[in-house]
Amino acid sequence: MSNSQAYLGVEASLNGRRWVGPSPEADRLAEAMVQATALPEALARILVARGVSPEEAAGFLEPTLRDLLPDPRSLKDMELAARRFLAAVKTREPIAIFADYDVDGGSSAALLISWLRAMGREATLYIPDRIDEGYGPNEPAMEALAKDHKLIVCVDCGTLSHGPVAAAKGADVVILDHHLGGETLPPALACVNPNRQDESGDLGHLCAAGVVFLMLVEANRQLRDEGVKGPDLMGLLDLVALATVADVAPLTGVNRALVRQGLKVMARRERPGLVALADVARMDQTPNTYHLGFLLGPRVNAGGRIGAADLGARLLATTDPHEATALAERLDMLNTERRDIENRVRDAALAQAEERGLDAPLVWAAGAGWHPGVVGIVAARLKEATNRPAVVIGLEDGIGKGSARSVPGVDLGAAVQRVAAEGLFQKGGGHKMAAGLTVEEGKLEAAMERLSELLAKQGAGVGGPRDLRLDGLLMPGAATIRLIEEIEQAGPFGQGAPAPRFAFADVEIRGARRIGESHLRFRFGDGMGAQIDAVAFGAFDGLLGEILLTPGAGRFHLAGRLEINTWGGRSNVQLRLEDAARAG
Repeated sequence: MSNSQAYLGVEASLNGRRWVGPSPEADRLAEAMVQATALPEALARILVARGVSPEEAAGFLEPTLRDLLPDPRSLKDMELAARRFLAAVKTREPIAIFADYDVDGGSSAALLISWLRAMGREATLYIPDRIDEGYGPNEPAMEALAKDHKLIVCVDCGTLSHGPVAAAKGADVVILDHHLGGETLPPALACVNPNRQDESGDLGHLCAAGVVFLMLVEANRQLRDEGVKGPDLMGLLDLVALATVADVAPLTGVNRALVRQGLKVMARRERPGLVALADVARMDQTPNTYHLGFLLGPRVNAGGRIGAADLGARLLATTDPHEATALAERLDMLNTERRDIENRVRDAALAQAEERGLDAPLVWAAGAGWHPGVVGIVAARLKEATNRPAVVIGLEDGIGKGSARSVPGVDLGAAVQRVAAEGLFQKGGGHKMAAGLTVEEGKLEAAMERLSELLAKQGAGVGGPRDLRLDGLLMPGAATIRLIEEIEQAGPFGQGAPAPRFAFADVEIRGARRIGESHLRFRFGDGMGAQIDAVAFGAFDGLLGEILLTPGAGRFHLAGRLEINTWGGRSNVQLRLEDAARAG
């Protein structure tokens, strides 16, 4: 737990959390930022928290791909990969795309399919079944694809697939991936991966769709050198943005520019699949990272989790609005089914993890019959609840298949790969924030103990699991739509760039009412005229909802994220409440 003084004196909030505010040094830097740039104090605090200096502020607030996009050729094998890809296009060789079954894999496949269609070409899409085939290339599938295709492009997978790549006899294999590489690479013609062992790691924050996009940039460059104009790439950034956010890649550096531009492309509603998905998810606002991560991403993922593995990629790639509507509706139904399965596994996993203890460097749970399609989501829930890396494993016939999620600053993929190399996992790998693993049930306890030991050496479990970090204090009258729009310039917000969280001190709750089973809506003010709407999702899952709903319960400190709520053509400020504490 932090030794600094609790913010607003909140040692234990209604959710049992300790509030931690900006340090005195951050306060001084924010004041200097305001004086040097004339930016609002709230925005200055966010920039300081991001490590931005006053001299860098203007460029940070207006990120451009022109300034931030790296040279694709800085990645090993990139020039060769693009050249072989173009050769297949020019000579009309049959091309197969082998993709992972998640949003990143589906988006990566859709990027290639869309680019190829613009060039008058088609490709065979192959996505393995999560349960029957598991993650990544497998030997039977690669052998079969090689019989009918001269080029196989593996996206979001393949870096550790030595046997399957070798099985693709007669075809060239190009790998476009971002998962952590091993000491040796598979026998592919080209393996483009910023997380290869022999790469610098400077671009290790890219998701697979970002790597694919860079390959298409290089392909267009090679076409341009030949006097040929390649397909429009800017129009593909909606797919890159979706994958970057859904794969929990950090929204820093070029990722931030890719997502920011991609959201603008998505707002134009030109991709039938994303239009249909937004409509079925009842999105009625300009898309933002929340929509990508919590409305669109889970629906694209639903096919790979509990339905047909290729539904998401087909939706993202289709140009037919009617097909898009049908696919989106099916994915929406599967997502509802996925939520029901997830809730059952989550409750069991949380109970088991609590019994084991939530203060260790690693939080984990395993259960017989837990659906492999939801263990990753449940691991993310455990991680969010405890601020620790989490692993959730489904057991069947003595074998456990699990997913793991990490916290910033802890390289989970490397630790999982180390445990696999030591023989405690049958296989395992991933990247810094997420990983997958397979383990024999008899080795489960020992494997988790070893993984916990490795994560502890990286500092996992050191921070207070219930600390709530705040960016500053606001008066209700200062929380205006204009201020929120100014704050949004520091976005988009997400992994590695959390949305700013502010506190409102000593306010009165008014008009509180329960919404549905577990949500709360209310207004609050400080008695000086200004009032703000607030919503607390899941408030009644704990004590927060009942206490705030009680008439005459007194005054409170509130903490959460500001947003613009648009309803019926009107916009107003809304606080998405995360926590509260009694004032005084």
